[in-house]
Amino acid sequence: MDVKGKHITVLGAARSGIAAARMLKKRGASVFVSDMADPGEKKEEITLLERENIPHEFGRHSGRVFQSDAIILSPGIPFASNVVQAAARKRIPVYSEVEAAYWFNRSPLIGVTGSNGKTTTTTLIGEMLRKRDPQAIVAGNIGSAFSDHVGQSVAKRWAVVELSSFQLETIESFKPDMAVVLNFSPNHLNRYSSYEAYQQAKWRITMNMTEKELIIYNADDPLLCGRVEAHKARKQGFSLKKESDAHWRDGTLFLHGRKLMEDRDMALAGLHNYMNALAASLAADEAGVERRDMVEVLSGFGGLEHRLEKVRELEGVLYVNDSKATTLESLYWALQSFKRPVVLIAGGQDKGSTFTRLNDLIQKHVRAAVLIGTAAEKMAASWQGLAPMLRAASMEEAVEKARAAAQKGDVVLLSPACASFDMFRDYEQRGKIFKHIVNGL
Repeated sequence: MDVKGKHITVLGAARSGIAAARMLKKRGASVFVSDMADPGEKKEEITLLERENIPHEFGRHSGRVFQSDAIILSPGIPFASNVVQAAARKRIPVYSEVEAAYWFNRSPLIGVTGSNGKTTTTTLIGEMLRKRDPQAIVAGNIGSAFSDHVGQSVAKRWAVVELSSFQLETIESFKPDMAVVLNFSPNHLNRYSSYEAYQQAKWRITMNMTEKELIIYNADDPLLCGRVEAHKARKQGFSLKKESDAHWRDGTLFLHGRKLMEDRDMALAGLHNYMNALAASLAADEAGVERRDMVEVLSGFGGLEHRLEKVRELEGVLYVNDSKATTLESLYWALQSFKRPVVLIAGGQDKGSTFTRLNDLIQKHVRAAVLIGTAAEKMAASWQGLAPMLRAASMEEAVEKARAAAQKGDVVLLSPACASFDMFRDYEQRGKIFKHIVNGL
């Protein structure tokens, strides 16, 4: 899209909104940023916008929002919100930040989505791509907005972008050369009308793909397989249960029928990480990365901050920060990652999850659960009788109660299975506060 001279409103002044505003202004658009947050909570963002000389408002969405040729929507604002629906009634087109960035992208593109494992898989692909080109682009929901990087995109430089369902809701022309779809599990049901609607939002990543592009998919996910089978794009599957384009069997990872490496040589452990590694290897192979470079990355990559991150061991108890576990599925995998009894810190803002789905794992692995946030009562009711259920009003109190409940040889695991927004700015702040408290014990 040629945006020069166009009036464009950016709704939401978080990381991606600021990045989109700067990108569009550089390309000649007249940009206005509008955010409902109190100005006192957005001092850093206001400073950035004033430095860029971008007009803005906070604490409201005024009529100026609708004096626009297009609206760029930050992922945190639902399409069903009043301001977006008002724009739709006025026939103002609404696009996501990744759609706007795509207008100016020149790089071949890998898009990664799914309910769980996106950030780890995106990071692995990025590290593999950078073995071939140190300037390869890694962006999206992973923490660095795609809009911040498109100025460095060129035809010979691959880009990998992590994509949430929120970002995919309002794409129009966006088309990756490869779409990596990791899995479907119920998530964000507080935002979507049904699980089917959530899946549809994820699957939009493939909406413009043709016979030339490639879908890399979880061949063990029946819901996903049904959608893939009906699509006209090229397809490559990965599996833990059967032979596929990439699969795991008896401790070995295979890529296109040939041994890639032994799982014991991976720095990351756990079946869920073998899945992420298989998906990443398929994408890297398609992008021309050498096998030895894939193996080097998988051998050396020890994981991400806030994802099963070992914080410290104290009095024979291991403290682990898994704050990025914002879904039930993430907690499912986390509980299976330890052979030691777990004192679980969980809770936060519920996404419409059915916590009883984890009853067997709670009974098997959890010595006690310390519950925080608005989901605490629902979790306690779901898991009552399976393990002692304790309540805490703050992270400090949660850590204190977890420490008291833990025995030598246990794991104190922060793995909330919920969003963080009822108590914290985001999952990163939640994890950092947990680590600060634990390191101060």
